[in-house]
Amino acid sequence: MKRLISRIIGITIVLAVVAAIVVAFLPQPVVVETAEVVRGPMKVTVDEDGRTRIRDKYIVSAPLAGQLQRIQLRAGDTVDSTNTIIARIDPSDPALLDARTIAETEARVRRAEAAVRRAETGLERTRSDLEYAEADMARVQRAADRGAATQREVELAITGWRSATEIYNAARFEQEIAKFELELAQAALVRSRPDGGGAEQDAQLLIGSPIDGRVLRVFQESTAVVQAGTPLVELGDPTDLEIVVDVLSTDAVQIQPGAKVFIEYWGGEEALHGRVRLVEPQAFTKVSALGVEEQRVNIIIDFINPPEDRLTLGDGYRIEARIVIWDDDEVVQVPTSAMFRIDGAWAVYVIENDRATLRHIRIDRQAGLHAQVLQGLDQGEETIIHPGDDVEDGTRVRRRP
Repeated sequence: MKRLISRIIGITIVLAVVAAIVVAFLPQPVVVETAEVVRGPMKVTVDEDGRTRIRDKYIVSAPLAGQLQRIQLRAGDTVDSTNTIIARIDPSDPALLDARTIAETEARVRRAEAAVRRAETGLERTRSDLEYAEADMARVQRAADRGAATQREVELAITGWRSATEIYNAARFEQEIAKFELELAQAALVRSRPDGGGAEQDAQLLIGSPIDGRVLRVFQESTAVVQAGTPLVELGDPTDLEIVVDVLSTDAVQIQPGAKVFIEYWGGEEALHGRVRLVEPQAFTKVSALGVEEQRVNIIIDFINPPEDRLTLGDGYRIEARIVIWDDDEVVQVPTSAMFRIDGAWAVYVIENDRATLRHIRIDRQAGLHAQVLQGLDQGEETIIHPGDDVEDGTRVRRRP
């Protein structure tokens, strides 16, 4: 009996050792990292650095020759069109001015009068365009409320209204500047004629501010003799900013006016939002950091956020812009790290019954770390990311904890 028990124990030990040896020589599952195929929103963007700039700048110049008194303003000072005096000029003696100078002053008045007429005509035209854009936006919104217009049509109508508003504001600015320059030219003409000014002829010429804004630069700070047309001060409104982003021409053809823009890394805690107003029609050559010549195109972007959200953002500040060229809310997507090429086609490994299964897929757009799947994968399937050479079709795998 004892011998039978010993024999059974011996056989058991031998079988255990044999089983251990067999198991030891069996292929072990490959430890892999996985990612799930998901369905959700996707945005394809063109990402580039850009800079802010003040939309409308104005350089105040001397309207006539004379002695410029010291300008008291400094960069950053606030100016307004009703109270601020930019500069004071003591005009030269009209008796010392030649006929050519007087003729140039008279011609400047005529040009200023023509500029006022053009500005008024342009303002009326842009006002009509703005009224049409407002009516079109209201019509599309009413149609959308009835279900007769798509969200895309509503966005295009809103973009058209915003563009028309910006164009109208620019035309109104041009009209105000034209009137200001006409007043300066007329004042300069009175002080330039030897026979026509009386007491006003000898009076100091006070140059006011044509706009409400701030001083950007002072070109001539000290007292000096200046000639007509000498730049004195540059003015602008730092709250009225736009963004200029230069992109590759191959990317520019995919960008449409009205496209959404995410403005990041500008110094604030949250991203700002904008819309493309203009894709400039002409490209320019720029040498990259690697010394390669590139054809690039300027994209002009308007802020959607009010100035209160970006008070610390000034003229010429650096930002990073992500311009949306395509987006969809329901997209089946897979990590690009799971994809690889086989015979010129894309493929992934899908985990089925703890084994890697090769699956050919068809993709369309790529956005960062994910790609849009058109065929070959379904939501919820598990793919292997960064598959190594030890992973093949049918390989037993184990998920990394």
